[in-house]
Amino acid sequence: MSDLFLGAPQQEHHEAPPPSRRSRRDSHEQRIKQRKHRRRRTFVVLLLALVLVGGAGFVVWSVFGGLFSGSGGEETVQDYPGPGSGEVQVVVASGDTGGAIGQTLVDAGVVATTKAFTSAYAANPAATGIQPGTYTLQLEMKASDAVNALLDPANRVSNRVTIPEGYTAQQIYQRVYEVTGITVEDLQAAAADPAAIGLPAEAGGNVEGWLFPMTYEVEPGSSAASVLSQMVARTTALLTSKGVAQDQWETVLNKASIVEREGKLDEDRPKIARAIDNRLEIQMPLQVDATVLYGVGVTGRSPTRAELDDASNPYNSYKTTGLPPTPIANPGEASIDAVITPADGPWLFWVTVNPDTGETKFAETYDEHQTYVNELRAWEEAHQ
Repeated sequence: MSDLFLGAPQQEHHEAPPPSRRSRRDSHEQRIKQRKHRRRRTFVVLLLALVLVGGAGFVVWSVFGGLFSGSGGEETVQDYPGPGSGEVQVVVASGDTGGAIGQTLVDAGVVATTKAFTSAYAANPAATGIQPGTYTLQLEMKASDAVNALLDPANRVSNRVTIPEGYTAQQIYQRVYEVTGITVEDLQAAAADPAAIGLPAEAGGNVEGWLFPMTYEVEPGSSAASVLSQMVARTTALLTSKGVAQDQWETVLNKASIVEREGKLDEDRPKIARAIDNRLEIQMPLQVDATVLYGVGVTGRSPTRAELDDASNPYNSYKTTGLPPTPIANPGEASIDAVITPADGPWLFWVTVNPDTGETKFAETYDEHQTYVNELRAWEEAHQ
């Protein structure tokens, strides 16, 4: 008991002996193994994560990658398989390159990418022949099919207006209205604005004679001014190409308009042009029925005696000398050529003796001319 309460004799405390060198080495190697195991496990986890992320990215690209095609950095051409469906109208502007056309088609949903179209464009030797205009195409077409569609005139949307030689401006306005729906009033207003239609100063503000007769493609939505400006531009281009001095443009068109209305056969037009020049040189009145009727505002018949006697009509070439104030119609190229290069001859008179065939006879004297006029009267009596 005394030991218990009075304190037992203290035992000696000895520190544990240090571990042996072998024990320390074994412990160190174990720690190294644990660290390697943890690194391998981390690497596997990261690898699995990368695989999962990569797989998800592939799925996203497979589903949505087509939405990003057509950008400047695309590596391959993205193209619709075709043949397409529905329809849309697209406009190819004058001067458009293959790339510009391709971008227009991409914006309209016709082709998938500009690169697809430009590749197809470059592969088709005829592609450079694509004409400006409005075209009806399908949506989501194969690019090569889109190129072929633009080369097919059947897909071009336009109103084809054919203006015959010898029509007056008013007759042309009516024809344009019948085909395109552009009103006569709008055309008249456009003609009254020379600057808007490119009418040269030589015309004196009057469009008569300057609306070249031919077939025109009028695109949907075209304005009256744009239609007339095409016709005026064609006339000025023709006169320029034939070497006509600009200060002679109006004179040439004036003479050619008379040749156009009086001539029936192209072979006779240079003779009529010479007869006109011969009369002008001796200041002889032209005495052309067509000029009188133009002043009256009618066509397709002979003038009446009262109309021939009406000196107030500035276009009455029986009462005045020289050319009429303006052209009386819009002449074609054959009549313009006849005025530029008239035939050689002494003729002062001409008359169409057979309106059915267009046969025209020329005379130097009035008496000879009267014999041909009698031929015409006989024909008229036989065909009443």
